[in-house]
Amino acid sequence: MVGALNVSWLVARSSGIVAWALIVASAAWGLLLATRVLGRKASPAWLLSLHRFLGALAVVFTAVHVVAIVADQYVDFGLTEVLVPFASSWEPFAVALGIVGMYVLAAVQLTSLLRGHLSQSAWRRVHLLSYALFATTTVHALMAGTDTNALLPTGVAVIFGAAAVFTGATLWWTRTEATRQAGSARRSRVDA
Repeated sequence: MVGALNVSWLVARSSGIVAWALIVASAAWGLLLATRVLGRKASPAWLLSLHRFLGALAVVFTAVHVVAIVADQYVDFGLTEVLVPFASSWEPFAVALGIVGMYVLAAVQLTSLLRGHLSQSAWRRVHLLSYALFATTTVHALMAGTDTNALLPTGVAVIFGAAAVFTGATLWWTRTEATRQAGSARRSRVDA
């Protein structure tokens, strides 16, 4: 404790906010790449590298967030409370969502690092968990975060949430429609 400030609590709060912002930024950048909003020719290596960098930074800040929470003395969290969902007596559901989000983030990042060793469909299925990651970490922040009483963080979370749902639904619909049209074209050729 420095003066009246609890440094570990400040680090836990700020690193949690930064980790969430990095998850949002990485997911948004990934959606931009996947939906080809940047154009079909927008595929230089730096675009993918930025997406990967944002995801890696999210892992780092999540680790800082967890370590700072364990170090903080205000709420008594040990390794069990930060690694096992529902083990915490303080806001068990909100903390469980954060823990699940941490594991989903790890799975998405690990499979991205191992992408060359996985099938495209396996990698894609795990990567689609990024939507669940966004949802769980946003609800975790809103329920457990001490800074969410302010209108700005809540408003930003709602706006990003709505944008993610809209973009994800658009991506799903366009890919489903493209698959449906390709199947229809194949059937037409077979029938002819």
